[in-house]
Amino acid sequence: MNVVNAVFPGPEQIAAFFGGVEDGPFVMINLLKFKERADYPDGSDADLSGREAYARYGAGVQACLAAVGGKSLYAGAVTDLMLGEVDELWDMVALAQYPSRAAMMAMIQSPDYQAIEKHRIAGLAGQLNIRTKAIGG
Repeated sequence: MNVVNAVFPGPEQIAAFFGGVEDGPFVMINLLKFKERADYPDGSDADLSGREAYARYGAGVQACLAAVGGKSLYAGAVTDLMLGEVDELWDMVALAQYPSRAAMMAMIQSPDYQAIEKHRIAGLAGQLNIRTKAIGG
């Protein structure tokens, strides 16, 4: 199994994801890896860790999720691995529920989301986003 963290999906991933069947609510599992230091393009806040920069994004994204009918379900630090093997653990896992693919697209295109995304970019070294559906749902 090849695992590659990324900060942004490629064009083909975007087209496949948002062009997929609209089948209602889903939960996105976010496996997050932070930069050692925050990296803002203007050089500001160089004293922040990547985790601290991402926390700014995390605080702001709550309202963005709510605006499209979504919600944060869980966020926590990854502490250790009981089963399996990876070269390096992620730093954090976060679960977000969305009512639809269209709602997620509306959120990421909103001016409010665009205003906070700089903190996500400054803090993240990479991540995996895994879309999940309830079995039978």
